[in-house]
Amino acid sequence: MLSISSIILISGSLFIFNFTETLYNLIEETSLWIRESFGIFYLWLGLICVLFLLLISFSPFGKIKLGNSPPQFDRISWIAMLYSAGMGAGILLRAIQEPVFMYLNPPIDTGSSNEVIALEYTFYQWGFTAWAFYGIFALIIAYSIFVRKEQVRLGASLRYFKKIKFLPQGVDLLTILTTITGLVAAIGLGTTQIEGGLSHLFSRPPGNLSIILGLTFIICFLAFLSAWAGVEKGIKRISNWNIYTTLIILIFVFFQGDSLKMLEHFGSSLYHYILDFVPLSLAMGNYDPGVEFLTDWTYYYWAFWLAWAPFTGVFIARISKGRSIRELIWGVLLIPSLGSFFWFSVFGSSAFDMIEGFGSYQNQFDNVFTSIFIFFENLPFSNILNIVTILLLISFLVTSVDSAIFVLSMFSDKGKEEPGRPFRFIWAVLLLLFCEAIVVLGDVKPESNVLTAMQKFLIISSLPFAFFTVFIIIAFVVQLFRDKKKRS
Repeated sequence: MLSISSIILISGSLFIFNFTETLYNLIEETSLWIRESFGIFYLWLGLICVLFLLLISFSPFGKIKLGNSPPQFDRISWIAMLYSAGMGAGILLRAIQEPVFMYLNPPIDTGSSNEVIALEYTFYQWGFTAWAFYGIFALIIAYSIFVRKEQVRLGASLRYFKKIKFLPQGVDLLTILTTITGLVAAIGLGTTQIEGGLSHLFSRPPGNLSIILGLTFIICFLAFLSAWAGVEKGIKRISNWNIYTTLIILIFVFFQGDSLKMLEHFGSSLYHYILDFVPLSLAMGNYDPGVEFLTDWTYYYWAFWLAWAPFTGVFIARISKGRSIRELIWGVLLIPSLGSFFWFSVFGSSAFDMIEGFGSYQNQFDNVFTSIFIFFENLPFSNILNIVTILLLISFLVTSVDSAIFVLSMFSDKGKEEPGRPFRFIWAVLLLLFCEAIVVLGDVKPESNVLTAMQKFLIISSLPFAFFTVFIIIAFVVQLFRDKKKRS
C-alpha cells in the first residue's frame, strides 16, 4: 500500500506540473457538477448520520464497551485530541469571517435577528452533522478493532469487504490519497493564514513563498517528532496545549466584550439550531438558502467533512479504547459541537459589535486569512494575541498532520495500533515533499489556483465515501444484530 501510494503521489505531482491548467479546469467543473447533482444527497446523508448515531446511543448497543481495559486517556485529553484532529485550525480561520459573512448576508429568513441567524447557520455548518460524519467512521472502526479484534484498516473493518476482490485495498488506497489531499489543502490554508498574520504584523505584502515553504517544513517536522513520540507522549501533549491555549483566548475575548449579549446569542442561536435542525438539514421552506449558497457553502462543507471523516474516524477510534459506544457517540457528537458553538458566539458577537462601532464597514473582516488578526487589533494586548494565535495555528496544524501520519502508518504497517517508526518517518517525508511541491507549484502557476484545486479535489474524492458511508451503516447494523444473536 505504501509503495503504490508513493508511486501515485509522485506521478500525480508530475502530471499536475505538466498539465496544471487543464487539470484545474477539469477539477473545477467536476466538483461543481458533484455539488449540484449530489448536494441533496449530501444533506440527507448528514441528517441520517446524526439520527443513526443518536439511535445507536440510546439503544442497548450503546452499553457495549470498546475493549476490556479502562480508557487509555483521561476525558480531557481524549476530547482535546479528537477536537484537534477533527477541527483544529479551522475555528481560527473562520472565527470572524464566517459569522460576519452570515450576518451581512443572511442565508435564511426565519424572523430572528441577523445575529441569531448568522450564528445559527454557522452552528449548522460546524456542528452535529460534521461530527456525525466523523463519528460514524469512529464508531465502526472502534467496534471492529476493540470488539471484533479486526485490523485497524477501513477496508477490513467489516468482513463483507473481504469477499469482494481488491475492494478492501481499493478502499484503503482511496482513504490514503484523500487524507493526503485533505492535509495538503489544510496545510496550504493554514500556512497562508500564518504567513498572512505575520505579514500583517510586520506591515509587509502577503504571499512570501520562502516563509510559506519554511512554515510548511516546520509544521511537518514538528508533526513527525510528535508522531514519532507516539500518541501518549507526542499527540496528547500538543493537543492539550491547543485546548488550554484556545480556552485562554476564548475567556479573554469573552470578558472584553458584552458577555451577557454573547451568552444571549449563544443560547438563542443554540435553541433555534436544535429546533430548526431537521428543516435546516434538508433546506426546507424558509430554511432553504438557495442552490448557489448551498453549492458555495454547505455542500462544500459536507464534502470536506466527509473527505476527512475516514482518517479522523480511525484516529478517534484509536484513542477511544475502553469507552462505551454511548460515551464515544456523545463525546464526539456533543462536546466538540458545543465548544465550537460557544467559540463562534463569542467571536461572532464581538465582531458584530465592532462593525456597529465602525460606523462605516469597509470589509475589514472579509479576508479569511487576516480577519482574526484585524479583529485582535481592536482589543488590548493585540500583539500578544496575534503571536499566540500564530503559535496556536501552527500547533493545530501539527496535531492534524501528526494524527494523519499515525493513521497512514497504521494502514501501511498491517493495521497495527502502534505502527513501526520507519513508517512514520516515510509518511512524514512523503507529506513534506508533496506539500512543498504543491506550494511551489501554486506560486509558479498562480493563475491556475493549484491550492484551490486541491481543496476542490476533496469534493470529488468525498463522493465515493458518501456512498460508502451508506453501505457501511447498513453493514454495521447487520453485524451488530448478528453479534448479538451469537452472544445470546
